[in-house]
Amino acid sequence: MLDFSGKTVLVTGSTRGIGRAIVEEFAKHGANVIVSGTVKERAEEVAKELAEKYGVKTLGVEMDISNPESVENAFKEINAAFGGVDILVNNAGITRDTLFLRMKPEDWQKVLDVNLTGTFLVTKQVVRHMTKKRWGRIINISSVVGFTGNVGQVNYATTKAGLIGFTKSLAKELAPRNILVNAVAPGFIETDMTETLKDEIKESYKKQIPLGRFGKPKEVARVVLFLASPMADYITGETIHVNGGIY
Repeated sequence: MLDFSGKTVLVTGSTRGIGRAIVEEFAKHGANVIVSGTVKERAEEVAKELAEKYGVKTLGVEMDISNPESVENAFKEINAAFGGVDILVNNAGITRDTLFLRMKPEDWQKVLDVNLTGTFLVTKQVVRHMTKKRWGRIINISSVVGFTGNVGQVNYATTKAGLIGFTKSLAKELAPRNILVNAVAPGFIETDMTETLKDEIKESYKKQIPLGRFGKPKEVARVVLFLASPMADYITGETIHVNGGIY
């Protein structure tokens, strides 16, 4: 049985989808959890639900990870409540899908600002605390499209591939301090994003997946918990693929 009691976990973009599943799994296993999102009321609502359900200490914060001031303000709250973060899951991300010939500079830039620069800004905030404690776990949520590419997602796939370079380099820098940095690359997962796809598109994707179905957010969350647990104490700089065999 995994036990994260005494650990404080921040999952960015955790009011819904994969992030929500991850933060809930950590709460279920005794961690203090910080729910973050761009809408403060929603983050507080999810935090309250988890506190009541699992009896752990929680905090809901508003954080636009692409905005340095928003990140700083959120961490003032986080550090006042918990003194720092032991486990960081960089999950928040956005898409602005369109074919490359139609892609506007702002479609490109906004996805980079959130998915890559946002990860940089949030990670900078936690590393000093982890370094002092000589213990920390950072898990970055990449994507199968960072490895395969995808039509209409040049911006998104670029950021998700970039997160792999970020993971490998940071893992080497922080290993002497016992801070492990890994990535998880989900395939097609049942979330709000996949719900908007037309049925015929969903079916065509499922035909490409050897397991013949989309994954569940909980199936990604469990791999994140494994990487944060003592079972993964000798793993750093790695990417675990959770995609039903599609890649």
